[in-house]
Amino acid sequence: MTWRSPLAVVRDALRGQRAREKDLRNLVSNLPYEGLEKAKQPNRYFLGNAIKTTKYTLLLFIPMNLFEQFHRLANLYFVGLAILNFVPVVNAFQPEVALIPICVILSLTALKDAWEDFRRYKSDRKLNNTPCFIYSRREKEFMERRWKDLRVGDFVKIVCNEIVPADLLLLHTADPNGVCLIETANLDGETNLKQRRVVPGLCISDPEFEPESFNGLVVCERPNINLNHFKCYVEKPDKEKVGAGLESLLLRGCTVRNTDHAVGFVVYAGHETKSMLNNNGPRYKRSKLERKLNTDVIFCVILLLVMCLIGAVGHFLWLQALATVPPYLVPQSTGHLDSPALSGFYMFFTMIILLQILIPISLYVSIELVKIVQIYLITNDVDLYDEETDSRMQCKALNITEDLGQIEYIFSDKTGTLTENKMVFRRCSIMGTEYPHKENAIRLTVLDEAESEEEVIFNQRPQPSRTGWSLDPEDTNPKDKAQPPFSRHKGRVLGNAQGDVAFSSPLETEVIPDRKLLQQISRAECSGRRLTDPYLDFFLALAICNTVVVSMATASRQRKSWLPHHGRTNNPLDTLSSLVKSAGSFCHIFTSGQRKPMQKCSLSEDYFQEEDINPPLKMETNENTNDKKKTRSPSATSDNLSYEAESPDEAALVYAANAYDFILLARTPDSVTVRLPSGEDLVFEVLDTLAFDSNRKRMSVLVRHPITRECVLYTKGADVAIMELLSTPYAEHLSGSQKNIAADTQHHLDCYAKEGLRTLCITKKVVSDKVYDSWSLNRQRAQAAIENREELLMETAMQLETNLSLLGATGIEDRLQENVPDTIVALREAGIQVWVLTGDKPETAVNISYACRLLEEEDLVINMSCKNKLICTSILDSTLEEVRRYGEDPRNVDTTPDISLVIDGRTLAMVLSSDLQDRFVDLAKRCRSVLCCRVTPLQKSSVVKLVREKLKVMTLAVGDGANDVNMIQAADIGIGISGQEGMQAVMASDFAISRFKHLKKLLLVHGHWSHTRLANMIIYFFYKNVAYVNLLFWYQFYCGFSGTAMIDYWLMIFFNLFFTSVPPVMFGIMDKDISAEMLMGVPELYRTGQGTGDYNRKTFWISILDAFYQSLVCFFIPYLAYQDSDIDVFTFGTPLNTISLFTILLHLSIEIKTWTLVHWVVMLGSVAAYFIVTLAYSAICITCNPPSNPYWILQSQMADPMFYLVCIITTVVALLPRYVFHVLRNSIAPSPLTQARHLDRLDPSSRDQWIKEWRSFRGGGHVKRSRLSTPPSPTLETPVDIYPQSPTASDITEDDFTLNVITNYQRPVHTRNKDVVAS
Repeated sequence: MTWRSPLAVVRDALRGQRAREKDLRNLVSNLPYEGLEKAKQPNRYFLGNAIKTTKYTLLLFIPMNLFEQFHRLANLYFVGLAILNFVPVVNAFQPEVALIPICVILSLTALKDAWEDFRRYKSDRKLNNTPCFIYSRREKEFMERRWKDLRVGDFVKIVCNEIVPADLLLLHTADPNGVCLIETANLDGETNLKQRRVVPGLCISDPEFEPESFNGLVVCERPNINLNHFKCYVEKPDKEKVGAGLESLLLRGCTVRNTDHAVGFVVYAGHETKSMLNNNGPRYKRSKLERKLNTDVIFCVILLLVMCLIGAVGHFLWLQALATVPPYLVPQSTGHLDSPALSGFYMFFTMIILLQILIPISLYVSIELVKIVQIYLITNDVDLYDEETDSRMQCKALNITEDLGQIEYIFSDKTGTLTENKMVFRRCSIMGTEYPHKENAIRLTVLDEAESEEEVIFNQRPQPSRTGWSLDPEDTNPKDKAQPPFSRHKGRVLGNAQGDVAFSSPLETEVIPDRKLLQQISRAECSGRRLTDPYLDFFLALAICNTVVVSMATASRQRKSWLPHHGRTNNPLDTLSSLVKSAGSFCHIFTSGQRKPMQKCSLSEDYFQEEDINPPLKMETNENTNDKKKTRSPSATSDNLSYEAESPDEAALVYAANAYDFILLARTPDSVTVRLPSGEDLVFEVLDTLAFDSNRKRMSVLVRHPITRECVLYTKGADVAIMELLSTPYAEHLSGSQKNIAADTQHHLDCYAKEGLRTLCITKKVVSDKVYDSWSLNRQRAQAAIENREELLMETAMQLETNLSLLGATGIEDRLQENVPDTIVALREAGIQVWVLTGDKPETAVNISYACRLLEEEDLVINMSCKNKLICTSILDSTLEEVRRYGEDPRNVDTTPDISLVIDGRTLAMVLSSDLQDRFVDLAKRCRSVLCCRVTPLQKSSVVKLVREKLKVMTLAVGDGANDVNMIQAADIGIGISGQEGMQAVMASDFAISRFKHLKKLLLVHGHWSHTRLANMIIYFFYKNVAYVNLLFWYQFYCGFSGTAMIDYWLMIFFNLFFTSVPPVMFGIMDKDISAEMLMGVPELYRTGQGTGDYNRKTFWISILDAFYQSLVCFFIPYLAYQDSDIDVFTFGTPLNTISLFTILLHLSIEIKTWTLVHWVVMLGSVAAYFIVTLAYSAICITCNPPSNPYWILQSQMADPMFYLVCIITTVVALLPRYVFHVLRNSIAPSPLTQARHLDRLDPSSRDQWIKEWRSFRGGGHVKRSRLSTPPSPTLETPVDIYPQSPTASDITEDDFTLNVITNYQRPVHTRNKDVVAS
């Protein structure tokens, strides 16, 4: 190895730092420089691929760990006192002995840290030594090397089912189309395949890629944590720039699937890869209880200083009062005695050393131990385990479990959090005509019934009752009406939800075509204008306008061992397809019921009349007589196809097109193949794909039609984004019929939204070749740009997406998860305000809110939808004034107004401004629930921060997608749901669950237990230490405040470290004040932990005062008993130590709510350990702590009856006030928790019956409900309508402001709709 001067090393380090900090990096191939020394390598300044996640090294472990532990002030405090004890003039004990407690604590923590770091070291070593294939110029082939040998600029070959070792720019694949399929489950949890393509125009034409032929310059951006963006271009030798983005990047940790092999160029390695930059490890938050604990530790420090000051002043006064120098005051070697003032000053520090255990040294270690066990118990709770996904609850933040018991506000996403995120195609509108797909609704009913039967047979588990309501205006099927559109079903019917393909359950893939639409498509197929028919274009758009990857179903993916894999089992629902096929034969049975009138929403009345006349279509007959219709079952022609969608919406639309025989057969970067109902395969050339983004709210695919050779742009997106592109309003330049199509489609969209369906608009545009050529040049320049690439790409997309022709719209159903309404009701009863923040339309969100009981029928619903800030301010002020006036009215003392607020994103942006924040929060805190619609991810986090900071409350945010990450991180506790949208939310969260219903037990049971246990344990620790240390303090009044102790110091150390340390830890781990059944059955009990909870200033100071009282009793009763006797100091201290042990342990016995065998063993074991150790110490250790001599003291005491009498009387007198207080409080004014404990003693059947009766009484309408008057406004209109059905979204989503009051549970519901319209 060549010696280099230190100056050269420093210079290279500075150059490397500057190179890594540049915004752009220039990378070249390492092959021409293979074998040269590092100084001549062009990419030498960039990090290698070896990773190191350990915190320590073997040589520096002790100093680094001690440095880290001394960040905790308590450790620093005790080490300082131990060092202070080495100063002769202030030492209170033998100096070496004083080091024992803190050394034990530091050693235990160091062992834990060393074990955790050793595990990280083993993981790093395993990963760094993983084999991979790197190209060698010398060997002219790919050689097997290790991951740690990779460097930026190397060429790597990855084979199928292999993990990508670094961030690679894809240059070549075995696929002739240059496609590589990857799975990103290790990064974001998404199991669907994603398509990556080679950088165009470089190497894809070579059948065998030669890395040595690559001589371009790769220019890429600086490494960052954004997994969804990558800016790069490759500059060829002729200076031509080829743009590349995320579609050509293989991220470290991804797995190559269904591709024989791929070759990539390393752009980021090791700790600079995007996956490592996102790997921040567990989050450490300070819990609310811990913050209170630190405050109370400061109070204890103040108390300690006061007691030490009293000791110092007392010692000064005692020395002043001495007439002569007593013989036990030994002078210095010079014969000089310190002055009383100086001695008092020294005594202040001696007293600190003597009374140091007033600060509980073992409390912090005990809290960590208790939290670890609590996390273990929570994560292993079988009720929080989800059998469908084979996942259990995860805990990522290790020190905030107790905060789960103090939540006051919950902010929840809707899609995927409250709903299943399993999209089911329900209905569509094409060219202004609505097709309700009634047969498909029957299929869903059959599916639910089959599911219910399966669960009864195989699970033998009682199912939750299903709510019988429906908002389907066309649905005339009473049996179907018994099933809610958002039925709370178990996902087990889906078979294997985590199988090889996401979004591929029978619920999502099987669609029964609409009979009228089938006939329309058949007519279009036979007509001469087949190539321009809008009905065919509509389904072509569904099949083409997406990013769905098509693969062969037989190409199964091999899962790695750490990924959950479930084999499909034989299922009674495998026969479901036969039921579905026969559904059409009996659908006419359910169409005879009389339809209920709809006043606000009616779809296709002409169509219904026509269908009533036509005879029902029987699918069996059609299958026998028409071979063509056999292909209308997707499984008949596409059994060997597997669709990999990035979102459930895309999958649902592709399967819907499949149901009408528009079958997506293949997709490459340059083409899409679709089979038409006629059997003809059309290969569309893909000219460009304009990906979806949250600003445009749409995506487009530009293709060249294989027959007409026209450039056709298919676009799908939200109605608010699409309708304005038709021109405002509804394309004035269009003809009258086309205007009607747009208006009718908008009406259908509104009705879909009121039913809670997710809506999308489908459009088409023919682009001339001249326009396309001009636009394509701009697009290529935008793709090759590094600066402002996103803005340029969005600008080019918006240039093309204009003057669109509306084809139709779709309505997709996203069903509620199981037990969501019960969970929300229970959380509200627990005193938690629930907010739902969603990006959906207000109509959709409101409808689902009624379904999940976020909004109730008797609620007064305030709807805020304002067009400008002036109106918003006026409405906010008037509404707030009305709500305040209602609450201050003495006539409304016993009434409970159930107020809910609905606000859209535009209005929310106004009220989040600094001048309206306080008024909005004041109004929102008076509402039982709040629904925010059309909100962005940034607005979600802003709302959470606003409520948390303004109201000083504990907040919890729960979501399942990447758009919920900001909200989850902004809350005190973030919970991610491991659903269909990947694991971004889970990775950013503190806790992870698989179902929203698990939130109920997590908070009401585990949250309550965790908070109660830790709070009571902390209070007990403070009490225990104060009660024990005060014995030494009272003794100072009788020893001249000399800092001496009447208890042997070794026994004092054993007392806190061994004799009384285990019982409170077991108390914090295992105590259950109330059973889980009672906490779940009576959610109101959760309220006891909200706000200050069990651990507050009052309980803290009461325990301190009780400790002072008990210490006085424990000291002075033995003192009076042995007064005027000739016993020595240790003979006096031994009964005090014994009495203190009994008092402290029996005090804990009074506090324990649930006695188990473990409690008995620990309590009796502590007493036995005390006597065994003390007897052995008294017999063996004669001069362990010179000049004291504890020999045979306890043995002598145990032979004296006086010892037993003093111990019994003192213990009883010390504990009597606390015991009497508990008896009187529980008898005269029992708390809700006390009453619940009494009920817990009943047998389970009696207890459950009491809970049932209590809940029925409470919910029986005995609470008086009142109606708010309409707030004043410039213009007041008060239309009154009586609806024969539950309130629809239109009742509460008018233009500017709406107040809805529904005062009757029974139907018909009388709704008074008050609209405030600002002129």
